[in-house]
Amino acid sequence: MKAVFPCSYYLPETAASLYLTDNIIHACAEQNLEVDLYTPTPTRAVPEGAKWKRYETDVDGKLRIHRFHLYGEGKNPILRALRYVIGEVMLLHYCIWKKYDVAFIDSTPPIQGLKMPLIKWLKRKPTVYNAQDIFPDSLVNNGLSKGGSLVWKIGRIVEKITYKYADKIIVISEDFKKNLLAKGVPEEKIVVVYNWVDQNAVVDIPREKNKLFEMYGLDRSKFYVTYNGNIGLSQNMDMLLSVAEELKTSNSDIHFVLVGTGAYLDEVKRMVAERNIDNVHILPFQPYEDISHVFSLGDASLVISKPGTGSASVPSKTWSIMSASRPVLANFDENELKSILEDNSCGIFTKAGDKEEFKKSILTLYLNRELCKEYGKNGRQFVLNNLTREVGTQKYVDVIKSVVKD
Repeated sequence: MKAVFPCSYYLPETAASLYLTDNIIHACAEQNLEVDLYTPTPTRAVPEGAKWKRYETDVDGKLRIHRFHLYGEGKNPILRALRYVIGEVMLLHYCIWKKYDVAFIDSTPPIQGLKMPLIKWLKRKPTVYNAQDIFPDSLVNNGLSKGGSLVWKIGRIVEKITYKYADKIIVISEDFKKNLLAKGVPEEKIVVVYNWVDQNAVVDIPREKNKLFEMYGLDRSKFYVTYNGNIGLSQNMDMLLSVAEELKTSNSDIHFVLVGTGAYLDEVKRMVAERNIDNVHILPFQPYEDISHVFSLGDASLVISKPGTGSASVPSKTWSIMSASRPVLANFDENELKSILEDNSCGIFTKAGDKEEFKKSILTLYLNRELCKEYGKNGRQFVLNNLTREVGTQKYVDVIKSVVKD
């Protein structure tokens, strides 16, 4: 059996979910599926010194990575959009002209789903769609579009085509499943597979051995609350900085570390400098091999969003926080994340935008270090019981195999 993976991004590029793709293709190859992954040459946040080749093989030749040349992403929106289009045309070319038994289509960018009717009509091959995001809902949630706008209408057309022609749709939460069911997607098409964490790659690094403290001059005696990931418009950085500013005066031992990049990063840096919020430290995105150091940096770690932007998802960083034996401080829309944290005693949930309760949750863990450690241990156990790489990738392999008829 041969599977094709057309991907707009792949390692050594830096993005939150690329490890999932890498884990999936390796699991497929290790179970005797031949895998061909096609992707443009790396451009997005490639770590300095990263090495890659235009053609690579792994797993005794069963896994093959094909990279085609494409200019860098850059910041010009027109050139970025053009790059998307050119990249999608190239990926479609491989989907049409190469031989395979099943196509695995990711949801980034959302127009990837438009390949599926052509694959059905011209190749007569099954497809599996990996819905890591729900478009155009996410644009509305992030304030980038409005329901009923032209962009939203185009997005809905793309979404309908995608769901219609997918043989199976993998979603990352029960809330995502409910969203699709409400849009008329047949339940038998939908499979829920939570994003996992590589429990062996994300582990607790004791503070005295965490190299990031020396690298960035952080005082090991402080109580740190960390945020790791995209620093964008929907993460409610304004509220977070306001809380940090208030705690700076009342509890000088509590510090915040933001690790990542995003559209709102420059504005966050400006506010921190202008308001002299010196208990906030901003670190650049770190390479994947240092992921344990990143998620072990704080005493507790954040999952945060503006109201109305996170109702349909559980951010995958949640599992990395737990895997590193750290408690989750969530200020988020109420969804299954709340029940996971409360039912398993691995963090504190407060409603998105509730600044006072959020601040109280930080102080609760600051004032009760044993509770903080206990929540961290419980989170690690939850990961080992439910969210290991082996469990997650096996579900993907099973779904991919299930759509191929003998």
